[in-house]
Amino acid sequence: MARLSRVELQAQNRAKVLAAARAEFAARGFDGAKVDAIAERAGLTRGAVYSNFSGKRALYFSVLAELAQGAPAPEPTKSPAAALKSPATPAEALGAFARVLLTRLPLTSEHGRLGSRLQQEILAEESTRGAYAQLLKLDAILLALCLEALGGDRRMVRAAESALTFLHGARQLADSAPGFVDPFQAVTACERLAVIEDDGSWPPAHLPYGVRAASCDRPWSPPPTTDILRAGPARLQEGVVAVLGLQRLEAVEELVRSAPPGTQVTAVLITTDPHERAPLARLALAELSTCLRSVFPPPLRPALQLAYDESGAVAEAVGLDAGDDSTEAAVRIEGGRIVATATGRGACHAAAAPASVG
Repeated sequence: MARLSRVELQAQNRAKVLAAARAEFAARGFDGAKVDAIAERAGLTRGAVYSNFSGKRALYFSVLAELAQGAPAPEPTKSPAAALKSPATPAEALGAFARVLLTRLPLTSEHGRLGSRLQQEILAEESTRGAYAQLLKLDAILLALCLEALGGDRRMVRAAESALTFLHGARQLADSAPGFVDPFQAVTACERLAVIEDDGSWPPAHLPYGVRAASCDRPWSPPPTTDILRAGPARLQEGVVAVLGLQRLEAVEELVRSAPPGTQVTAVLITTDPHERAPLARLALAELSTCLRSVFPPPLRPALQLAYDESGAVAEAVGLDAGDDSTEAAVRIEGGRIVATATGRGACHAAAAPASVG
C-alpha cells in the first residue's frame, strides 16, 4: 500500500477528528464534550486535534459547517408538474423558504439538535458576532435578489431581513421553549412579510465614499475556485471580482447593483481566522444556499458568484499583498486582463460602475 502524503494524512486526520467531535457533541453536548475524549474517539493524540483545530469552539463550528454542507438540496425539476410548484410571488417564495428552514428546528434533525448551542458560542467573541452579523446581511441580500426576480422592480432587502429575523428567532424559541413555535403559523407569518416596503436607501443619492477605480492593464490569472451558491467551478475570466473580508460582506449589494446588466460579478470571501470565523461562514452560507436551491429554480437565483479564498490565491491575483476581515478590494476584468482596480470602502461600487473609473 502506498504511503499517504503529508497533505493526504492531514486530511485523513482532520476527517477523523470531525467525525469524533460530531459523535462527542451528540453524546455529551457542547459543555460536556472534552477535547481529550474527541482525540480518544478519533484514535489520535490531543496534539493531533490541536494541529487541525484551535479549540472546542472551532471544532463545534466545523462540525456544524460539515453537516450544513452535506445537507441535500432538491433541485426543482423541469417537469410541468414541478413547475407549478415553483413560487410565483415573493409571498409564496417566503413561505416556501420558511418551510425549508424550519425543517431544521431542534429535535427534528441532527443539525438542529447539535446547533442548539450555536448562538451562545457566536456571542462568546466580539469578532465572531461582527462576522455573523455581516453573514446575515449577506444572506438577506441573496434572498432579496431571488425575491426581486419575482417581484418586479421592488428592492426587497428589508423584507428579506425581516423574514430572516423572524425565522432565526423562531428557531431559537423552538429550542428554549419547545412547543411554543407553530411551524404552520410561522410559514403564514413569513408570507405576509413580503409586503414590507423598502426604506428607499437604494439607490442612494450618493455613496459616502471617495474611492475611485484606477485604470490599469495587468494580466489576470485567477486560480481555480468553487462557486458556493452553485457548488461548481466559478467563472472568473470576465466581469468584476471583489475580495471581501467577513466584516465587509454588506458591500456585496453595491457590487451587484452598481454593475451594468449582464456583467458577471463575483465576491470572494477572506478572513484572518481560519479556525472559527471561516467555518462559521461556511455554515451560514451552506444553509442559505441549500434553502435557496430548494425553493428557487435556477433562473430566479442571483447571477452573483460567491467563493472562499482560504489559500489567499485570489487575493494575490487581484493584487493584494495582505488582507484581513475589513478588506474591500475589487478589479474589473476585460479580455483576460485587469483594466481597473479599487481598494477601500466603496471599492465594489468603484470597480463595478463604469463611470467611476478615474
